[in-house]
Amino acid sequence: MMPLNLADPGVESVIKKVGGSSEVKQHLENLGFVVGGIATVVSSIGGNLIVNVKESRVAISKEMAAKIYI
Repeated sequence: MMPLNLADPGVESVIKKVGGSSEVKQHLENLGFVVGGIATVVSSIGGNLIVNVKESRVAISKEMAAKIYI
């Protein structure tokens, strides 16, 4: 298991755990980052990520990405 911010771009990964406070978990789940879901890093700019999740592109900070484990 590793944080999403360490994933290679273009590789599909299964989300295994979403960490953080209950508010952070809820926010990430609302964006589509749920356990068992598929996330694909599209690009990384300055540590911040653009991720394909649930057929949408979502931009998240490196701090948020570090709370999503694949």
